[in-house]
Amino acid sequence: MTGHNPRVNVTGHTRSPASIRDVAAAAGVSHQTVSRVINGHPSVRPATRRRVLAAVEELGFRRNASAFALASGRSRVVTVLTADTTHFGHASILRGVEEAARAASYAVGIGVLESAEEAAVAAAVQRAADAGGGLIVIAYDPAGVRALTTVPAGLPVVGVVETPARPPADESPWVWTDDREAAYRATRHLLALGHETVHYVAIPSSTRRTSARTSGWRQALKEAGAPQPRPVQGSWGPAGGHAAGLGLARDPSVTAILCGNDDLALGVLRALHESGRPVPDEVSVAGFDDAPHSAFLTPSLTTVRLDFTGLGRAAFALLHGVLEESAPIAPHPVSVPELVVRESSGPPPADARPAL
Repeated sequence: MTGHNPRVNVTGHTRSPASIRDVAAAAGVSHQTVSRVINGHPSVRPATRRRVLAAVEELGFRRNASAFALASGRSRVVTVLTADTTHFGHASILRGVEEAARAASYAVGIGVLESAEEAAVAAAVQRAADAGGGLIVIAYDPAGVRALTTVPAGLPVVGVVETPARPPADESPWVWTDDREAAYRATRHLLALGHETVHYVAIPSSTRRTSARTSGWRQALKEAGAPQPRPVQGSWGPAGGHAAGLGLARDPSVTAILCGNDDLALGVLRALHESGRPVPDEVSVAGFDDAPHSAFLTPSLTTVRLDFTGLGRAAFALLHGVLEESAPIAPHPVSVPELVVRESSGPPPADARPAL
């Protein structure tokens, strides 16, 4: 190795990108050996593999994905279908998919589901199928659920789904976070502080059944023998939380509120402030997801941390195993939720009224 970048000449101008033959010459091996190394073939001696990878790093070699696809007959591209690219959970999943795909030399495309109407979803799925490769569907909403059921047979697909109500079939290509356990832990935390019950502002569910978050909240209340108030249906964003919070603030018996995500909690905190119900002195609030702003609110938000980026990486790993025919489908939850206790939760006021 020379210790300098041979792709820059003495005049400072950048030369053409390094080729596989440049790497072979620098490592002192054949270009076929380089090909085996970058494609992860096992029949390469460890010392040779290290020498080739060092040459790849020094020369800044990047495999041409299009050329590889033509040579191998496989399209190294993954398309992610989602109805939302901005919400924290969705965006973090996309990041995880891209990180894992980049490491495996796959390109990632994004298809936005603009409507849950059958024709619009079918068109989006067909565009993804036409791109070749595999498909990941974020199925947290009706559009995503419909897309997951619309994928034609033979197209490799993985669904990022809500926590299933029961264990799915072994061949179900799904990954998920344990939302039920997360809501259970957050509710138990609030009850342990002395609150008689916990009210719940729910995010929309992708199906008409009770969501896993609602089930976890209800299970914790039932085990504690606490009253089970009716869930308040919110939306995905702060405006929905604000509207729900204004209604809950009018009830003096409300001393603890669990929100289906941190954006809803943001709206609830604002509503309680406007209503003269200080947090946590009169009302405790907990959120879901541990979005980046949660630690910097006033008061900082108690929440449940979910590893959405890891979920995206797991979705790609499951799909990659199918595309490369290296691993069977195995549906599974990803990571254990972590309760993050901050300033927004505390004991109820001494003069709290009993829940009706």
